[in-house]
Amino acid sequence: MKKVFAAITAGLLCLTLFAQGTVTTRKYRLNDFTDKVTQVVLSGNAILDGVLRQEVLNHWKASAFEFCTAAEFESRKTSDQYYFLLLADTKLKAEAEPGITFLTLVKGDPAAKDGVGKMPEVISLPVCAADGTGGRELLYLGALVNAVQTFTLAAMESEKTAYQMEDWFSDKYAQDVRNKRIYLAITDIAPQVSERDGEKYLDDDILLCDDEEEADRMFQLGSYNTLVGFVVAPSNPAANAWCYKMLVDAETHTLCYLRRHKITGKAGVGFLAEDLKRMAKGR
Repeated sequence: MKKVFAAITAGLLCLTLFAQGTVTTRKYRLNDFTDKVTQVVLSGNAILDGVLRQEVLNHWKASAFEFCTAAEFESRKTSDQYYFLLLADTKLKAEAEPGITFLTLVKGDPAAKDGVGKMPEVISLPVCAADGTGGRELLYLGALVNAVQTFTLAAMESEKTAYQMEDWFSDKYAQDVRNKRIYLAITDIAPQVSERDGEKYLDDDILLCDDEEEADRMFQLGSYNTLVGFVVAPSNPAANAWCYKMLVDAETHTLCYLRRHKITGKAGVGFLAEDLKRMAKGR
């Protein structure tokens, strides 16, 4: 699946969003989520749209949904009668150019006439580098669609959850799945992680794979009691760009670990020693 995205990124919406933007009362804003129609915005690219369409059909149960084009999104985005699920090349505050494509759920709002960044954001999850040089995102997109839905339903019930997305997903690991087998591609380990770190935190059930394909195979097989690592970062990260690290349950396609760190000379792209420490805690 490597490089498959390189040919299709031209169809992506290129939007400027500030992930996890501040909303006065998110729980209140979300109280109508299950009653509104979620518009799933298609990019116009056949490959990407085909995967997104199928994964929404497979996983989206919380609200009624319709598929719409980018042009229809532009005409409807100011209506508070809709939520919108879309893939967007996103520029975070520290970046001059979009570095990561996020799967984002936003609510229609009259303020959107001044730009998409004015729309109330519910959740944004990293999918791939904005230039589409990965390919793994097609495999894990369904898990991300499912994660958007499950988080939003939880945020409707809890103001704390609504403001602490990262902790909510990572708490699922600590509470429910920390004793599962974990497969991590060695290419998803940050270069600063030492052999000593590995000896200290890895065990017989935290396994390093020689390449991404080996780890992805465990996910494709729907392996029982298994988590697979997935890392998203810009292809050419600028200073203070973010790296996102996730663990996804191979059997249930549940996102159960989400952490991010700023990429620096001391913290490169991939799982850090502190991530391995978190995984090992209590096992």
